Amino acid sequence: MSTTDAATFWDGVYAARPAAGAPRPNARLTETVTGLPPGDALDLGCGDGGDALWLAGQGWQVTAVDISAVAVQRLAVLAHSHGLGDRVITARHDLHTSFPSGAFDLVCAHYLHTPCDLDRATVLRSAAHALRPGGRLLVVDHGSTAPWSWNQDPDTRYPSPQEVAAGIGLAPETWTVERADAPRRIATGPDGRTAEVTDHVLLIRRAA
Repeated sequence: MSTTDAATFWDGVYAARPAAGAPRPNARLTETVTGLPPGDALDLGCGDGGDALWLAGQGWQVTAVDISAVAVQRLAVLAHSHGLGDRVITARHDLHTSFPSGAFDLVCAHYLHTPCDLDRATVLRSAAHALRPGGRLLVVDHGSTAPWSWNQDPDTRYPSPQEVAAGIGLAPETWTVERADAPRRIATGPDGRTAEVTDHVLLIRRAA
């Protein structure tokens, strides 16, 4: 799938969803970040913007990127409407071809799954290298298929957090895996349906 097709696909996904006035942050983000001192955060694949808005509300300066212009534009409007326009910078990036510049205390990548061409290991490696000393990379992947997912392929295999970490290939003397597990939770989809899902959670910290 070409870059143009990928952008069209994700624009279609977000355009089909009603715009959320107050999108919820991901549970794995709030449980991980609560209590950390705020700094600079990068949200890869910001989607509806719940994570970026929550982080900004906690005092973080957030750079939020997505391949979808629809998602990015919606988030920019939401940030201003929530009085957080000075804390949220939005930008459209196709991570297959470009990566945001800067240094960050937190990089989060929630459910960065796509049917389009994307070398996730390279993207996540770039994310780890974008961390300041002591910074954290939080990768949360699907470990199961939710009923509302765009991907309903029964043969889909979700790599474990340990496999994802191994694929990134970071030097252990510089980056430490602080968490790698597969908790379950009750999730709510865009249409209000609920289901039990599995998350694959990987948290990596760069040496101070």
